[in-house]
Amino acid sequence: MKFKLLGKSGLRVSELALGAMTFGQDWGWEADPAEARRMFDIYIDYGGNFIDAANQYTNGALEVMVGEFAGDRGKRLVLATKHTLTTRVGDPKSGGNHHKSMARSVESSLKRMNTDYINLLWTTRSQLTRHSII
Repeated sequence: MKFKLLGKSGLRVSELALGAMTFGQDWGWEADPAEARRMFDIYIDYGGNFIDAANQYTNGALEVMVGEFAGDRGKRLVLATKHTLTTRVGDPKSGGNHHKSMARSVESSLKRMNTDYINLLWTTRSQLTRHSII
């Protein structure tokens, strides 16, 4: 696996990232924990170090799995996660790009991944639905 600098961040990331969006079965079509673990381990065995997650994909289950799978290898990995997504149905203030939402999302992601750091925090664009358009 080759490594590249991620923009001007100084982070050296593998040229391929592992998108963990499908880890867990909370949405009914994702990889079960055993299959997710297999994908994670293969990616790490081939030299990958860049794991991409999100605070609400599979209702947070994927971040729990990433933390569990990373284990002692976690300090060698570049952990990225996203915020902005709504965390409580029907509560528009539970998501978005404001400070409180970001802080809550980071705290929750750190806890779910059982780590004390996130290398990269992405901002996900807010999802508007026909019900939320005024």
